[in-house]
Amino acid sequence: MAEKQPLVQVENLSKHFIVGKSVLRAVDNVSLTICRGETLGLVGESGCGKTTFGRTLLQLYRPTSGTIIFDGKNVSGMKRRELVSFKKDAQIIFQDPYASLDPRMTIGDIVAEGLNVHFSLSGEEKRQKAAALLQKVGLGEDYISRYAHELSGGQRQRVGIARALAVEPRFIVCDEPISALDVSIQAQVINLLIQLQRDFSLTYLFISHDLSMVRYISDRIGVMYLGSLMELADNETLYSDPVHPYTQALLSAIPVADPDLGTVRQRIKLEGEIPSPINMPSGCKFHQRCRCAQEICSRELPELREVAPGHMAACHFAGELSRT
Repeated sequence: MAEKQPLVQVENLSKHFIVGKSVLRAVDNVSLTICRGETLGLVGESGCGKTTFGRTLLQLYRPTSGTIIFDGKNVSGMKRRELVSFKKDAQIIFQDPYASLDPRMTIGDIVAEGLNVHFSLSGEEKRQKAAALLQKVGLGEDYISRYAHELSGGQRQRVGIARALAVEPRFIVCDEPISALDVSIQAQVINLLIQLQRDFSLTYLFISHDLSMVRYISDRIGVMYLGSLMELADNETLYSDPVHPYTQALLSAIPVADPDLGTVRQRIKLEGEIPSPINMPSGCKFHQRCRCAQEICSRELPELREVAPGHMAACHFAGELSRT
């Protein structure tokens, strides 16, 4: 089987915010590659920098440092006018479908809004394309004249997906697209995203804190903590053989449907609080909460290194630690 070609390459990407007289390191030297046609899942606790990373990747936030290569082109240093082509190729589905839709615009106008920037179409052509996209995401043509407040949460998110598809992108950042939806609707939206990926040859960055859904949709998965990438591996490897203590703790918290299995499996409880991204600890960012920490962990920051083919981890002792 031919090796997949990279579409997005991120090298030492950082995004810092000035907070008073301090610096908040929301994303700190993250490097990864997303291949064409794959779904890269990104997980971690709330506030770990997942969303900031996704928005910086799309240039919604300008990076503090680092390089973003999209389809062989460096977009991290492009000026606003030069980014028009990139923003056609790279879109986002937002977490809150209601907040991301203009309540004064009809659904048809919302879906067709990007067409005004990237295509020269007549009013009827835009209407036809909007109607076709709405049908593609499971909504009828009659939704064109409705407004966001008339729709359910799941329907609004389908509109957000149709809007992202309107400009014919190749890459979509799915920023926790199911977290604001009822559990009964979440699986429908995930299956829709999978089907659309097949139909349009899309590449996804899927950001979520729902570890079960990430496992279902992703080819590879990255784990973030305090703005840094702790572990990166393919789906099966990460869930069956996690090597970073933080990843092991996260996965141990996934609910198990079988009550007998749930009583046997050991839950790894993290002690202490997440350090402030304004006042980072020295050495490994996780060492203050890590059950395996040793003296070197408080002194030296571990590099993200390959511990097995395709399996990366930022831990001094990765590969030597058991899951228990």
